[in-house]
Amino acid sequence: MASTEKSAAKIKWNTLQRLQYIEIKAYYTGVVSRSDVAKAFGISDAAATKDLNAYNQAAPNNLIYKHSVYGFVPADSFKEIYADLSPAAVLPLFTENLPVLGGPPAMGAVYGIPVDTLPLPVRLPGKSVLAQIVRAIKHNKKLVITYKSLSGRESNEQRTIEPHALINTGLRWHVRAYSQNTFDFRDYVLSRITQAEMLNEEVESGAAYDDDWVELTTLQLAPHPKLEEKKRLNLLYDYGAENDVIELNVRRSLVGYVLQKLSVDTTSDHSLNPNKYQMIVLNRDEIEPFAGWAFL
Repeated sequence: MASTEKSAAKIKWNTLQRLQYIEIKAYYTGVVSRSDVAKAFGISDAAATKDLNAYNQAAPNNLIYKHSVYGFVPADSFKEIYADLSPAAVLPLFTENLPVLGGPPAMGAVYGIPVDTLPLPVRLPGKSVLAQIVRAIKHNKKLVITYKSLSGRESNEQRTIEPHALINTGLRWHVRAYSQNTFDFRDYVLSRITQAEMLNEEVESGAAYDDDWVELTTLQLAPHPKLEEKKRLNLLYDYGAENDVIELNVRRSLVGYVLQKLSVDTTSDHSLNPNKYQMIVLNRDEIEPFAGWAFL
């Protein structure tokens, strides 16, 4: 891989993106053509042919031209040299209809793979609010916000915070920050921030002081004890578990969100419906101090 990375580093970024797309398209759909490359990047057929020729010169044993499909198909000896072909890297491309990560948006279906997502409610702040938050993080400045707390405590009152990171839980966005009002680090839901103004004051408590953000812990999960044996085995396979334990290394401050996202039964007696809450926490005593709100 070192030689591959070295050669890729010498290629212009735009060209490298097209070579990555050729690799992804060929491997995952079984064929890549000149017209595929041309449409995905809005270039001429001649330019697309040049890219395919360049790819075939760099990886002569990867693609085979097949007249019946008017394109190149992956050879048995195919091995990626430019793109990350892991499912974790490729599935988001299918979802967003992007030729490559960081590439230009495509006009048509670049992979031809139907993908749908859940129609979740929009939970985001206004752009002016988000801009102030991002600028404060970027420049290590304090931030004054007006926050709608669901608890009602200090709801709509101004708070001074020292933000250092954004968090995406998959359901909503938070900003991680030190609170000058409560003297601790906590998460603020972005959609509940109605106003924000960056101050010209340097933060005093950055990420390095946020122990629960810096420190990782190992979350140990297992199939729910009331789950049927077949479902239990399938669940372990699904998560690639070793020794019947699903282990996740996670920031201590994010433990609760992970438990919530995975629908883990956090009751002490495992009393929730095992068909909905299919996993339990094995190391509860170790984990609960970092996410007390997520335990029942």
